[in-house]
Amino acid sequence: MRKIMFVGRSESGKTTIMQAMRGEKITYHKTQYINHYDVVIDTPGEYAETKELSSALAIYGCEANIIGLLMSAIEPYSLYPPNVVSVSNREVVGVVTKIDHWAADPEQAAEWLRIAGCKKIFYTSAYTGEGIAEILEYLKDPIDVLPWEEAKAEYDHIGYGPGESEKMTRKLERALSL
Repeated sequence: MRKIMFVGRSESGKTTIMQAMRGEKITYHKTQYINHYDVVIDTPGEYAETKELSSALAIYGCEANIIGLLMSAIEPYSLYPPNVVSVSNREVVGVVTKIDHWAADPEQAAEWLRIAGCKKIFYTSAYTGEGIAEILEYLKDPIDVLPWEEAKAEYDHIGYGPGESEKMTRKLERALSL
């Protein structure tokens, strides 16, 4: 899988999305330093918010294939200046988080990410799981097999896949109509 580095202000949901991507229980955890996981580099929000620390993001960004700019759907403002993605030599995608929050405005957050220069935008909720599979699919290399693909292949093999159930329904309808 390709590696993604999450960048965003404090409490934008970087660690929570990372926990959801790894299938872990969602617990609040304040990131104190840059963490490397399998396919995620999790960064503290202070690195994006502070000029003195922001240069570290450029250095660690070299270890990622993709940079993910996170924007919470409940943000009152954008941290990112217009066309900021042009300074990166990596692909940059936008990730709108907390879309399930009662005060969420995901379209406003997505618009701010578009102004920042993101072409591809994911809408996510770590708590409902919405959008997590899409990010993992996007990070997947052609040779990678994701866990749910393995499960689906196994179910299809033993006859429980959606294609098989439709066949069984048609067979049953034909038998009943005789």
